[in-house]
Amino acid sequence: MGNQDTKVRGIAARAGGWSARHRWAAVGIWVLFVVLAMGIGSAAGTVMVKDSDQLSGETHTAAQIVEDAGIDEPASESVLIQSKDGSLKATDAEFKDAVAAVVKAVDGTGRVTDVTSPYDTNTISKDGRSVLVQFDMRGDSETAGDRVEPVLKAVEGVGKDHSSLRIEEIGGASMTKTFDDAFGDDFQKAEYSALPVALGILLIAFGAVVAALLPVALAITAIMATMGLMGIVSHIQPMDDSASSVMLLVGLAVGVDYCLFYLRREREERAAGRDPETALRIAAATSGRAVVVSGVTVCVAMAGMLFTGLATFQAMGLASLMVVAVAMVGSVTVLPALLSLLGERVEKGRIPFLHPDKRRKKGNGRQAEEGSRFWSAVLKVVLARPAVAVVVAAGALLAIAAPAVGMKTQNLTLDQEFGDSLPIVQTYNRVNDAFPGGSDPAEVIVKADDINSAEVKAALQRFKEQAVSSGASRGPVEIKLHDAQNIAYVYVPLVGGSDLDKAGASLDKLRDEVRPATLGKVDGVQAPITGQVAGSKDFNDQLGGAVAPVFVFVVVFAFLLMLLSFRSLTIAITSIVLNLLSVGAAYGILVAVFQHGWGASLVGAEGVGAIITWLPLFLFVILFGLSMDYHVFVVSRIREARLRGRTTNEAIHHGVVTTAGVVTSAAVIMVAVFAIFGTLSMQSMKQMGVGLAAAVLIDATIIRGVLLPAVMALLGERNWYLPKWLHRLPDLTHDESPEAATAPAARDDEGERLTV
Repeated sequence: MGNQDTKVRGIAARAGGWSARHRWAAVGIWVLFVVLAMGIGSAAGTVMVKDSDQLSGETHTAAQIVEDAGIDEPASESVLIQSKDGSLKATDAEFKDAVAAVVKAVDGTGRVTDVTSPYDTNTISKDGRSVLVQFDMRGDSETAGDRVEPVLKAVEGVGKDHSSLRIEEIGGASMTKTFDDAFGDDFQKAEYSALPVALGILLIAFGAVVAALLPVALAITAIMATMGLMGIVSHIQPMDDSASSVMLLVGLAVGVDYCLFYLRREREERAAGRDPETALRIAAATSGRAVVVSGVTVCVAMAGMLFTGLATFQAMGLASLMVVAVAMVGSVTVLPALLSLLGERVEKGRIPFLHPDKRRKKGNGRQAEEGSRFWSAVLKVVLARPAVAVVVAAGALLAIAAPAVGMKTQNLTLDQEFGDSLPIVQTYNRVNDAFPGGSDPAEVIVKADDINSAEVKAALQRFKEQAVSSGASRGPVEIKLHDAQNIAYVYVPLVGGSDLDKAGASLDKLRDEVRPATLGKVDGVQAPITGQVAGSKDFNDQLGGAVAPVFVFVVVFAFLLMLLSFRSLTIAITSIVLNLLSVGAAYGILVAVFQHGWGASLVGAEGVGAIITWLPLFLFVILFGLSMDYHVFVVSRIREARLRGRTTNEAIHHGVVTTAGVVTSAAVIMVAVFAIFGTLSMQSMKQMGVGLAAAVLIDATIIRGVLLPAVMALLGERNWYLPKWLHRLPDLTHDESPEAATAPAARDDEGERLTV
């Protein structure tokens, strides 16, 4: 029954058929591809994004000036010396002794240069109870964190000798070391734990060791090949450290998902009594096609990041696009070959009580079509009252999405990112309290034809004075000259300190009022203003300008792909609307938890008052792509059932309940993997993990299990509407499975054959 030699068409079907007939060749080509990609990528090396290219606006201009001048700015450090009880002041002898001891101790390590006393630089707080000893680390600033340990110990030693004073070090090198020690292994642990978690869930889903290992093996080899490809491609588009982490996340998610879809369909067809060859051919034509459609959609979504103009986003987008493409190709080529080679051995290593044979309802050789009992019960209610289901589900999601209207984005400050869990964060806050903006001053990079000319020097002095008189800074404003390069660094502590809103207002004064009135009046002078506050503002501005092009690109291309894949204008429109609703709900949860702090303690987070700048656009692109996995898979099964002659409601019920197992398994894996990143100590990583996990959970339950079937039930045969003027579009639908050949063709109410 059902083993007719029915010809199927489509790239996935042809690829699966060829691979099944040439099993060893397909496996050999895949292995060769992975090895060559890794080998060539390793030999070529990876070109990383330069610091200047990671920035935008004035911060990019400033970094470019410094880079072109060949100035290697050292890592700057400061030692805060502060009276613990407020009784000592900088003018007291004990205080002066402590300052001298710190200067001597850090200078004696031989690791620092340009040590300055606060009495020479006037880095004394307004109340006279805090001072800063400042110095630079010798050597490359990027590796200064590896060399700062002796300096930290020297400062700690002085602190023990002066118990009435608080003596603490902070700066680029010390912060790098602290974070590497505290959180450096955090990411690796999360990445390494993702694979065991995915494997454990697959063991439960398949009940057999070999079947569970296949998706993990495909995901790992796809990730390995992509790592090599990233090295090759980096010579055209430089890569970023974050691109590797995002690639691993996305690669694991889609690699496992695609294999899961394919393998479960092949298993289902064999359970229905088909011979292995026919079962594999049906899986290739159906699930294989769904994988291709989903993969191409995800690739298009990831390509949206290329329109941001930000090097970090472009690297993440390209890396994600490549791993999805590689996983997609592997799913429709090497996977059918492996399934053909393994045959019944794919069930090796059966786990008692977990294998489907133990859970399958006994019947006439076919798998019982009851599917998921839970979703059968849910669908019974949904299909009985689809209008009510749409109102309730959509209303709930809109309510969840409502907080997103007031979303505030910014680069998180140190205390927002890490809380008070680290001593250095407390030092950061104390420095900002005593010297507002002192820990993260604005930096004005002044480039002139002759930096020592009288006109330029006078302009620098006026800028220094007006920066304070305008209210943008309380000083001290420090000027550091690089005579040989005709460049000056002007360090301006901003009023507002770690409060980015207030500090941003101070920055605007510098850029819009102080600079034009001073340095702007000198011909040939460039004076871009950079620093943490400026970088955050410029990044926000650049990203804000990229939102509309990225949004339009992703939505339009996803719409066209769904239109071509299902030849239905209705399906294309509803797909976009449902996905946008899912993304909106994820935004709402993010804002509620991390901006307003509602329920933040439940996920070990804090209400930090803002969402990290890059996350909303990143989430939109990732979620819009990944949510298509489930959508394409479920709608494809509904379409198949409708073509076999079932009514619309019967087809919806069949499509949802028969895919419920695989969608649930795939969603649980994604949620578990993303949730791991929600356990990290950094608030930005928590936001990413919680946002992704919540969105996938909503997508796999409320969207696919309630809204999608309810909307399709309301639309009825209009689900398959395609205007006549669009009939000339390419037909990317797949043929129905062989079972359909023995069933009457589906017809509409007027008796005409449906071209679903």
